[in-house]
Amino acid sequence: MQNQAHVDSWYAATANRKLDLPPLEGSTDSDVCVIGGGYTGLSTAIHLRQLGYSVTVLEANRMGWGASGRNGGHVATGQRADQETLEKWLGLDRAKALWELGLEAVDTVCDLIEQHNIDCELKQGNLHVASKARDIAELPAEVEHLQKVYGYQQIRYVDARELAEMTSAQGFGGATLDSGSRHLHPLNFCLGLADAALQLGAQLHEGSRVLSYSEGKQLTVRTDRGEVRAKFLVVACNGYLEKLEPRAAGRIMPINNYMLATAPLPEELARRLIRDDTSMSDSRFVINYWKLSADNRLLFGGGESYSSRFPADIKGFVRKYMLRIYPELADTRIDYGWGGTLAITLKRMPDFGRLSGNVFYAHGYSGHGVPTATLAGKLLAEVISGTAERFDVMAGVPASQFPGGTLLRWPGLVAGMLFYSLRDRIG
Repeated sequence: MQNQAHVDSWYAATANRKLDLPPLEGSTDSDVCVIGGGYTGLSTAIHLRQLGYSVTVLEANRMGWGASGRNGGHVATGQRADQETLEKWLGLDRAKALWELGLEAVDTVCDLIEQHNIDCELKQGNLHVASKARDIAELPAEVEHLQKVYGYQQIRYVDARELAEMTSAQGFGGATLDSGSRHLHPLNFCLGLADAALQLGAQLHEGSRVLSYSEGKQLTVRTDRGEVRAKFLVVACNGYLEKLEPRAAGRIMPINNYMLATAPLPEELARRLIRDDTSMSDSRFVINYWKLSADNRLLFGGGESYSSRFPADIKGFVRKYMLRIYPELADTRIDYGWGGTLAITLKRMPDFGRLSGNVFYAHGYSGHGVPTATLAGKLLAEVISGTAERFDVMAGVPASQFPGGTLLRWPGLVAGMLFYSLRDRIG
């Protein structure tokens, strides 16, 4: 089976490792088989190898080919849902446990980068800007809540006057600055994880799409050219799960998100856009997110679609969102435009679970995948090795099936997203 090359993105053009891994051929035995060569699968492999397990990772295309190699590169603290929402759903104690895991997720990314010398443009800070009056009004209380209830002192409120000194972004009346967040080059981070897994002795195979697997005390995972017999299985496919695992597929919805990269910008302009070189994101339901690359390109993500087709002109599709925020870039050349598929859940919280005694999965990161998927690998390694408590904190977050399961989830999602898009526009 021919594995597809990485999409034509700025990330692929600046990848600093070239991996060309063989497909699975014949039969092999392994303690754990992992399906998916993104953050979840590779982090699982690294942490399991550190515990002494043999691991085989099967990737249909290239390591980091999916969302792990195409995303905005934001490494945000906390969870995808805000803490006050989690408190209403789960109570304060469980919300605090999830907050601590969210902080650990960022630390896990940073620790892996340091331990394995991964060159991926790691930088600090996220400026989260609010455009709607209600969002602006709520920011000071949100900051105070995190500082007083959670003891988190790395976040502060930024008023409109200070915000205008930090960015020329238009349409925002306040912000929070979270210095505990990070941002990075997502594909180089993922390729670094793959290299680390290889150095630790994991078996990694590209061009090895899993066709089926059979369960039992010993599992058998089959591709078109081989099979892996394993004691445990980790399904780490996220938005590319498709029909492989129907028991989990109905709890996620694949959606497409898009990015562009401008030409390199003059230093003065780059500093005007984002003075302190933080990542940035806004408070819209269909979120815009952006940052500067090491060579001063603006990497901007905006717009979604909910079918299997990407827009014919991705650069133009995303550019209109960028110009609403930075009209001064109207004459700036756009060098790259690309899209990718991620998985969201109904409540925008990740879905961790156990399908049987030796089959585990984690997916549905809902745009919070760099830290959460990397942490997922650590927690999957823990539960496989017999320590389930922390995995169960994540698995205990209720994950509802989309109404109608995989058959009817799409029209319901489109209707819902159109409603929220309208709400974004009218503020």
